[in-house]
Amino acid sequence: MLKILKNLKQSWISVLIIIALLCLQAAVDLELPNYTSKIVNEGIQSGGIENAVPNVINKEDMENILLFSEDDDIILENYNLASSSELTKNQEKILNQYFSKNTYNGNEIYVIKDLKDEQIAELSNLMIEPIIISQTVQTEAISQMPQEQVEIMLEQATAQIENMQETIKEQAAVANVKTIYQNAGIDTDSIQMNYIFISGLKMLALAAISMTSGITIMMLSARVGARLARTLREKVFNKVLQFSTKELREFSTSSLITRSTNDVQQIQQLLAMLFRTVVYAPIIGIGGIIKVMSQSNSSMAWIIGAAVIAILVVVATLFAIAMPKFKKLQDLIDKLNDIGREILTGKSVIRAFNTEKREEGRFDNANTDLMKANIFVNRTMSVMMPALMLIMNGISILIIWVGGHNVDQGIMQVGDMLAFIQYSMQIVMSFLMISMISIMLPRASVSAKRIMEVIETEPSIKDKKETKKLDPNKKGLVEFKNVSFRYPDADSEILEDINFTAEPGKTTAIIGSTGSGKSTVVNLIPRFYDVTGGEVCVDGVNVKDLSQKDLRDVIGFVPQKGILFSGTIESNIKYSDSNMKDEKMIEAAEIAQAVEFIESKDKKYQSEIAQGGNNVSGGQKQRLSIARAVAKDPEIFVFDDSFSALDFKTDSTLREALAKRTKNKTNIIVAQRISTILNADKIIVLDDGKIVGQGTHEELVQNNEVYRDIALSQLSAEELNIKPDEEKGGE
Repeated sequence: MLKILKNLKQSWISVLIIIALLCLQAAVDLELPNYTSKIVNEGIQSGGIENAVPNVINKEDMENILLFSEDDDIILENYNLASSSELTKNQEKILNQYFSKNTYNGNEIYVIKDLKDEQIAELSNLMIEPIIISQTVQTEAISQMPQEQVEIMLEQATAQIENMQETIKEQAAVANVKTIYQNAGIDTDSIQMNYIFISGLKMLALAAISMTSGITIMMLSARVGARLARTLREKVFNKVLQFSTKELREFSTSSLITRSTNDVQQIQQLLAMLFRTVVYAPIIGIGGIIKVMSQSNSSMAWIIGAAVIAILVVVATLFAIAMPKFKKLQDLIDKLNDIGREILTGKSVIRAFNTEKREEGRFDNANTDLMKANIFVNRTMSVMMPALMLIMNGISILIIWVGGHNVDQGIMQVGDMLAFIQYSMQIVMSFLMISMISIMLPRASVSAKRIMEVIETEPSIKDKKETKKLDPNKKGLVEFKNVSFRYPDADSEILEDINFTAEPGKTTAIIGSTGSGKSTVVNLIPRFYDVTGGEVCVDGVNVKDLSQKDLRDVIGFVPQKGILFSGTIESNIKYSDSNMKDEKMIEAAEIAQAVEFIESKDKKYQSEIAQGGNNVSGGQKQRLSIARAVAKDPEIFVFDDSFSALDFKTDSTLREALAKRTKNKTNIIVAQRISTILNADKIIVLDDGKIVGQGTHEELVQNNEVYRDIALSQLSAEELNIKPDEEKGGE
């Protein structure tokens, strides 16, 4: 899988932006529950008052607080009187925030100094108990009581306060700060509304940032995924173009199609979730745990642990059940494509033999196997979401149950419980995302392996680091020197000791019985296969020492099966050069005897050709294939039984026109029909992979039994000028 991800290099800027935005989104999402807690705890329950340290306090309340404090000097050091000239800009801002037009309700007002969060926390610890006592005890009554009684009462009040839970103590102090503000003539309702409004705006801003980041991430991820898919398809396709026939035998056509489509799509889908899983999920999971431990009561942390364990158990169980099927899915898709392609290609044979039912059954079996595998996987995966939702809802109920008791006991506040629920859901969701990727990963890893099998397969036929150039003094010369060949994994040689030379300006024909190796011989010339012994030379150079491009540039190859490409007649004839002049195209069509049927079409050379040439006959397909090779005007023409679909008249006319056009070229013809090669300068007779005769038609008819048998099977003895005793094999 990592090898596949290396192809993301061209999208590294987008990947970095995605990672940065995911970090930003995770940080924002982790902050939102904190604001929910603050709005509930401070905005609603505490009236917008954030802590037990009043920002402003009138002189009377300050004296009451100091009356019950042992740290009078420290408390006073943190305040200035509003009437003082030592006020800072921040203190003036605080006054303007709480009062209008410097109206302090006729009292002297103390204003808090510019303190850091740590200093405020320390001051809060000093003032909580004095504030609670000063607001619950009547100071006028205390001033009239004996000192001893006052001290006893204060000790009892202090002990009672110290036994309170910290949250209850802080809530009580904050409630008393609200009273202090009211005593100073401050509108506490406006404080609460301002706090909720500002906090709400902050939450909306954070939500907008999260939404914008999420949208941008999805857009960039889709772009990165699509670009990776394009890169992989290009690499697979380019590698397949380099494959020799050996590699194409190892990878079936249907498998290569599946690998470049379905398998690539699996990788693309995985990539859409991969960034969130690798970057976002860990930040949310770890960050949520840190937030829970630092901001909420850690006594409920065991609930998150239980949730994570439950999720892992569910996912691991489903993973173990579904994993084997994931591995089989791609192979089953290959099998279905293979059967479907075979049936569609051979539909005419199927109809001719009335075997539609049998082929329907074969396709249905493959289709059913794939369906069953998909149903099994989907049913297994469909259990996961309800099970995980059950866990999530169970966790929420458990948090509310335990949290409700904690709130009742004063251990935590309602807002903290709500934040704990949100953080728990975030942590659970992070593990859920990781679990989802673990489900997608097996199938994607199988696809990645299949893609890399193609990309990493080294073609058996490839250029050397240093290649030679064609010898212009031996232009068009083709030589076979002691050539032998065997197919990969074959037990015996297909060709043995093949020696012959095809010269420019002459026609060399190859004939033999079916399976004698005729097509294999000519496939060695353009290096569709490499010889396993001896050497094939073109223009005086071993084809293994030439670059494949230089070699194939000088060869016009017409395969045994005419292959056309979707497009027009013009695009097929001009296949070697799209900028070819029309005159040259028409001349090639005339030589190939294709003009008559082309001109009969409404759009002439612009007539559409279906994929594979399925909308033209076999003879028309062969003639267009020959025209394509003639239009290329190469040094060497190779016709691999390319006249078999032509009638005798067209065959004769075509060869006559071809002989005039290619009189200075090397012509190599593989043929089944004796009539096609009667006038060849040299005829090579193959039998069981060996040359059993070379010479002209007349020489071979008289001297070669194999050739004579082939000739007599097609023509009469009179046509061949064979005497009766010669016909029987006599010499």
